[in-house]
Amino acid sequence: MVHIKLEAQELKTLYGIGATASLLQLFVIILYTLVMAIFGPRITSAEEFFVIQKTESFAVLLRGDLLLLVLVGLYLGNFPALLVSLWQTKPLTTLFAFLFTIIAVSLSFAGESSFSLFHLGKLYAAAGSDIERSQFVAAGEAILANGWWNSTGSYVTGILLQGSGVMISIVMLKSVQFSKITGFAGLIGNSFDLLQHLLAPFTTGISEYLSFAMILYLVWYPMLARDLFRLAKNQVTEG
Repeated sequence: MVHIKLEAQELKTLYGIGATASLLQLFVIILYTLVMAIFGPRITSAEEFFVIQKTESFAVLLRGDLLLLVLVGLYLGNFPALLVSLWQTKPLTTLFAFLFTIIAVSLSFAGESSFSLFHLGKLYAAAGSDIERSQFVAAGEAILANGWWNSTGSYVTGILLQGSGVMISIVMLKSVQFSKITGFAGLIGNSFDLLQHLLAPFTTGISEYLSFAMILYLVWYPMLARDLFRLAKNQVTEG
């Protein structure tokens, strides 16, 4: 069996980064909720994006997927720590969860369309005729169709990301290094999120009722941070 060997100071740093990333994910979720409450729901059409951009260029980006992209990107901060801390418990499952997360984050960054839409929005605002504006709207809709929420790539990305969350949470439940609350919150939250993602293209109402379980991320992220900070502290004691 392959063993991951790191010095105590290296482990402390790795766990500290993971814990900080988890707290930032909690902050991003809260911020995203506030943005939706203050500025309005997520923008789903290119023309709506362009019209709002004329008067609220900053808010229009917040109402896109940029904050969610930050949330996803922060998994690059905590999943390496989870890989190391859970390796001895279930090495193969932990490795696959880590690799799925890396792939999902990479695909997410490649498929996010906010800046592409923002560029088209500036051209839309400068357009001199309705024909030109309609062309930019069509281009924007094509970008949305190939980006988050609609493309085959984004569908696979969601399966990998939520699937890795389910896998790593199962390993947590078998480990003495993580609280059972952490494991169950991650398992239930990611499972319902995964189920909603799987059903979303094929159902118009049922999948929305499953989104309530996402509130468990408000438990999972701070519990992850607590457990990882504790592991970092233990490295100081053992060192």
